[in-house]
Amino acid sequence: MADSTAYTDALTELYQVPLTQFIAERKRLADDLKAKGDAAAAKQLAGRAKPPVSAWVVNQLWWHARDAFDDLMASADKLRKGQLSASGEHRDAIAKLRKRATAVLEDAGHTANEATLRRVATTLSAIAASGGWDPDPPGALATDRDPPGFEAVGIPAEPIEAPLPPKKKTKHEHETKHAKHDHEPAHAGNDELDAAREAQRAAEQAEKKRVEEEKTRLAHEKHRLETALRTAKAELHEREHEVKALEKQLRAATDNVERAQKQVDEIEAELAELRGN
Repeated sequence: MADSTAYTDALTELYQVPLTQFIAERKRLADDLKAKGDAAAAKQLAGRAKPPVSAWVVNQLWWHARDAFDDLMASADKLRKGQLSASGEHRDAIAKLRKRATAVLEDAGHTANEATLRRVATTLSAIAASGGWDPDPPGALATDRDPPGFEAVGIPAEPIEAPLPPKKKTKHEHETKHAKHDHEPAHAGNDELDAAREAQRAAEQAEKKRVEEEKTRLAHEKHRLETALRTAKAELHEREHEVKALEKQLRAATDNVERAQKQVDEIEAELAELRGN
């Protein structure tokens, strides 16, 4: 696998370009690596997949909204450590990045619909939960991500094993066991589990709030369009009325012209007759 600085630089450059230019830029960068004698890096870069628009947006947030991204990762780190007070920070960071994602999409000419923004939020949550971008370099996602299980937030899975037959403990082992338990927190694992559950509840509440806000926005947009339609119809009716009035005036004017022309023709005929005599 290519790990040269030239390959890394080319990769980060590739995933920052507008999505519509991805294919052409991938070929250009791969050709450049090949021309420099790094055929392995060129082949690997040429094989990089074009990301869906939602993953592309997450990459752009990393490059152009680093402050908000750093806040997201910091709050996720606090939650993994059991600091439940960071739930609000985490929700705010997701909301801020979601808003920035809307601007990135619209500036690039993409539709900032709810499905894309929800996919962006899910990928952001997955990166935050796992604490990093692996196996991709930061800002170079080729696909969307799904949130991992509890292990990603610092909670190891406990294997189910058959109990071992009890063995007689020596006095030293018995004293050592009691000394160890005296220094261990009783509910360390529960705190981490509660933190993970709280983070999940917070994400669900934030998603519910986003859905409600989207419904409200759509209702307002529908009302605005209906009002605009009524206004446009009234304007059309008024203009049609004006056209009919003008058509009536035109017909009257045409009749007047025809009568005047007839009168001119009659006078010219009489004049010609008089001249002939």
